[in-house]
Amino acid sequence: MSGLPTYRWRLAPEGLATRRQLRAMGLRPGGQDVAAEVRRPRRRREPLVAYLYRIDLARPVRPMTPGRTAALAKAMRARRTCPVCQRDAGYCIPRSLGACVPCADSQAA
Repeated sequence: MSGLPTYRWRLAPEGLATRRQLRAMGLRPGGQDVAAEVRRPRRRREPLVAYLYRIDLARPVRPMTPGRTAALAKAMRARRTCPVCQRDAGYCIPRSLGACVPCADSQAA
């Protein structure tokens, strides 16, 4: 067990939120440590764990700058470009295939 306060699923006190909940509020943890955790029991498996952060210490989400927008667009373009035919597939190419679906199908045949 960890030294963090642990709460049952949906029973966390007010003032604590998960990363997703913070993001929905337009906030981010901002370097703070995890304040608590929520555990959801599951049958025959380990429980699901969600880490909670204090809302009062959270900071606003940083706005996207033109440089970050360009870098993200470049990274997504690289994920969509087929290494075999060099065309934009229009979707992120699955790593399991390593190429767009038509190229992967032609290589498998």
